[in-house]
Amino acid sequence: MSSRWFAPLNAPVNDWQGKRIWLIGASSGIGAALAQAFLALGANVVLSARRTERLELVAAQHANAIVLPFDVLDEQAWAAAQLHIRKHLGGLDLIMFCAAKYQPERSWEMERADIAQTLKINLNSVYEGICATLPDMLKQGSGGIAIIASVAGYVGLPNASVYGPSKAALINLAELLYCDLHGKKISVYLINPGFVKTELTKKNDFLMPALQTPEQAAAAIIQGMQKGQFEIHFPRRFTYFLKLLQIMPYRWRFSLFERFLNQQG
Repeated sequence: MSSRWFAPLNAPVNDWQGKRIWLIGASSGIGAALAQAFLALGANVVLSARRTERLELVAAQHANAIVLPFDVLDEQAWAAAQLHIRKHLGGLDLIMFCAAKYQPERSWEMERADIAQTLKINLNSVYEGICATLPDMLKQGSGGIAIIASVAGYVGLPNASVYGPSKAALINLAELLYCDLHGKKISVYLINPGFVKTELTKKNDFLMPALQTPEQAAAAIIQGMQKGQFEIHFPRRFTYFLKLLQIMPYRWRFSLFERFLNQQG
C-alpha cells in the first residue's frame, strides 16, 4: 500500500520561530493560551478581540506581539485589519479562528436576537476572515487556516441548540476548505475540543467530563499542528466516545440523551 495513505494531511510545522500568526479571539480562553504559547515559541502573533485591555495583558512583555483590537461583527474592520497586518508583517502564515458565543439552552428557550448573534460570531465571522486573508495566501502560495469548532458539532447534543449547529457548519466548512486548498499548499486545521475551562463553559450547570485547562488545549492544538494533522480533537478519551455516538443508530443515541437529561433534571 502506498505510503501516501499514512502521510500527514498537512505539512508538519517543525519551527514556529518567525511565523506570522493572526489569532481571532485572543483575549481569553483557548485563544489567549494559544497566543502565549506561540509567542513563547518565537512566532509573530497578531492578537485580535474586542477587549483591548485583555489583549494587552496577554501581549505584555512580548516584543513579537501586535495588539489589533476589533469586532468580528464589523464587516468593514476585516479588510482594514488585513491591510494593517500586510503593512507590518508582509503577510500571514496562519490565521486561527477562536472567537465564539455560547449559551446553553433548550429549543424552546431560543430567542431570535441571540440566534442571529451566535451565528454571526461563530460562523459568519469565519467566512469574513477567510475572504479577507485567503487571496493573499493564494498569491504567496502558502499559509494556513485553523478553525476551532467543537465536539458539539459531531452530533445534535441537548443544551446546544444554536452553538452545536454553528459548530457542525464549521466542521463541514473545514472539510471542504481542505479539499479546495490542499493542492494550493495551504494547510487547513479542524480543531474539535471537548470541554475546556473558559468563560463560556462556566455557564454550564452539568457535569463536564474530562474538563481541560486552556493551556492543555493550546498544547494539544500546537502538537497536532506540528504533526500535520487535519482534525485535532482532544481529550481523546472523551472525543472518541462522541465519535462513537455519530455512528450509533438514532434509537440508541436518543435513548442515551434522554437518560442524560433525566439525570440532570
